[in-house]
Amino acid sequence: MSIRIGLLSDTHSYLDPSVFEHFEDCDEIWHAGDIGDPNVVDQLQAFKPLRAVYGNIDSSALRKAFPLNQRFDCHGMDVLMTHIGGYPGRYTKRMRTLFAEQAPDLYICGHSHILKVIYDKEYELLHMNPGACGHEGFHKIRTLLRFSIREGRVEDAQIIELGPRGRKYREK
Repeated sequence: MSIRIGLLSDTHSYLDPSVFEHFEDCDEIWHAGDIGDPNVVDQLQAFKPLRAVYGNIDSSALRKAFPLNQRFDCHGMDVLMTHIGGYPGRYTKRMRTLFAEQAPDLYICGHSHILKVIYDKEYELLHMNPGACGHEGFHKIRTLLRFSIREGRVEDAQIIELGPRGRKYREK
């Protein structure tokens, strides 16, 4: 048995309509923070089950609706998702403390707007950051990740590019 995940972050109030096509075959959507407009949550929850964490730009309402960290088991994989946490070799103190207690199998964060999928040998975990799929920030290309989890392993990971970022590309 496996589960298909659509992973996004840093929407900053903009949800590209193509997300629904790219995540059509997904069982769940995970949002790694900086949601922005609560309407993004409403649209995602109406489409698929949603797991999310709040980010540094998110309102108090979103901070009440979602935690700073989500830690859960997904098909035999210990998953930790947060918004700001760093990446292998550059983790925040908060993440290093959590990893010292027990490192997850899969660590997900957003915030940097830089897509990364890196295996961390020190903590024996897979780090994923889907980059940013909104228009706010310095990234040039808006990105998502899609993958499956089967028996405690990530399989069939795919990078999805949504196109360039920037106000001149924003739909009105």
